[in-house]
Amino acid sequence: MLRKALAFLLFVLTAAAQPIPPGSLNKPERLDWFRDLGFGLFIHWSVDSQTGVVISHSLAGADEAYTSRFFNDLPKTFNPRKFEPRDWAALAKLAGIRYVVFTAKHHSGFAMWDTKTTPFGIMNTPFRKDITRGILDAFREQGIQPGLYFSPDDFNWLWKNHIDIQRQIPAVQPRNNPGLMDLDLAQIRELMTSYGPIDMVFFDGEPQQLRDLAWKLQPDTIVTRGAIETPELYVPGVPLPGAWEANFTMGTAWQYQPQNETYKSGGRVIDILVETRAKGGNLLLNIGPKPDGELPIEQEERLREVALWMQVNQECIYGVRPWVITNEQNIWFTKAKNEETLYAIVKQDTPWVRGQWRDFVLKSVSATDRTQVSVLGQNGRVLEYRPEVNPAPTFKEDADGLHIHAMFTHRLQDNSKWPNPIVLKITNVKPRLTPPHVETTSATFDAVAKTATLTGAVTDMGKTATLEAGFEYRSIQGLDASDRSIPWQAGPSTKVSATGSFSLKVPNLNPEGVYEFRAYVKHPLLTIYGADKRIPVRK
Repeated sequence: MLRKALAFLLFVLTAAAQPIPPGSLNKPERLDWFRDLGFGLFIHWSVDSQTGVVISHSLAGADEAYTSRFFNDLPKTFNPRKFEPRDWAALAKLAGIRYVVFTAKHHSGFAMWDTKTTPFGIMNTPFRKDITRGILDAFREQGIQPGLYFSPDDFNWLWKNHIDIQRQIPAVQPRNNPGLMDLDLAQIRELMTSYGPIDMVFFDGEPQQLRDLAWKLQPDTIVTRGAIETPELYVPGVPLPGAWEANFTMGTAWQYQPQNETYKSGGRVIDILVETRAKGGNLLLNIGPKPDGELPIEQEERLREVALWMQVNQECIYGVRPWVITNEQNIWFTKAKNEETLYAIVKQDTPWVRGQWRDFVLKSVSATDRTQVSVLGQNGRVLEYRPEVNPAPTFKEDADGLHIHAMFTHRLQDNSKWPNPIVLKITNVKPRLTPPHVETTSATFDAVAKTATLTGAVTDMGKTATLEAGFEYRSIQGLDASDRSIPWQAGPSTKVSATGSFSLKVPNLNPEGVYEFRAYVKHPLLTIYGADKRIPVRK
């Protein structure tokens, strides 16, 4: 019982956030190049796509009958005869995808490449073709940079060695199972020596030894998960320092799921891309092919909606960095990396009808004598069938900000309405304000009162007299290490009129729970957050 209790305690302390081990060999110039790419395609696909089940995780806690059928029977029927990776790659190119990350091996241990390390793989199915090679070759032909996902977990190895299948506890980690570590190292060696240059590797689990081998074999490779922040199913509240990558599904599932699935709209996918880039991150957007090798029509439709938006607006996505603030309400900003060019990305509550003027006041932007304003995709001279109209944008500087008067003229759809963001390009600008800054500092927990005391610090008021400062919190119990699909809850707040620390209490927390919290301040233009931290509910 003591051993089980200690194992569970260690799980609680490590499952919510796996710290990135020190000693990264990611080259700074390569990380900067990676940040410029901006938009990647994740592909989750494995042998269990045949039943539309959650990828790999159905094996955790499964009985012997289910497990045996999974490992012994599923490979016998996996035959994606409609697999045409060049079609996927062409669609990805159209959608503005700059890199791809394919699940060479997910947690189940099924190898989607021609491996000599295990019989549990694609070469022992009716298909008998190297899917990994097909995907990497097809995407390279389109100029899309190749990357691989690799799970250090291997449920097939655990099953064969009579170890209960589960994740994120010490007993199943490669560091505690020399045979599993040897298998993983051999597989990484195959993948990093047989498929040409691999630009990025995503280690979904403890990366020690494996990432070092990847860097040794290909020094220019970028290790994403395992060396940089890779938030899953959420965008952080504020820009993270350096390179980072948000990972999102199109629906709720990573792998193809024919039932019990709800897809995000194409507009929502575009909004996630915009917010991620405004905060300095890359978006890795997932697809899950069907077991026969085709893409579900819902996923194709969303990629084509993204494709139209990127055809018009890709300039605000590639090679950009955050502005002094991420957004002013529904207007989000990216800034060209090496120029004083700002992109104001207008998310729409109601569609901006073609031929309609709109007025904007940007309070964080100041013009110069060289400033020019345009709408991406438009030449500013023509409104179709209306030669008497001059649709050129105009602007003026006033005491309350930069005023822009712009018309949407681009005929993108037959109804002359366009529900997705429209982008204003503003050249030769400078910041108009200094935003406030808040830090999430510490927390204590009173188990008897079931109350956490949260502490933050306002380090810069941003030239405002008063700010609302407070906290948000959320339960992360039962989530994977990087998954934050449970939304934040509003916590207490207070008014502050000077820099310094502030503390507030959150009652009614479960002493057996696992929670995160973050501080925030509300500026008139937007809410600014501190880092996410753990509430030490358990000692």
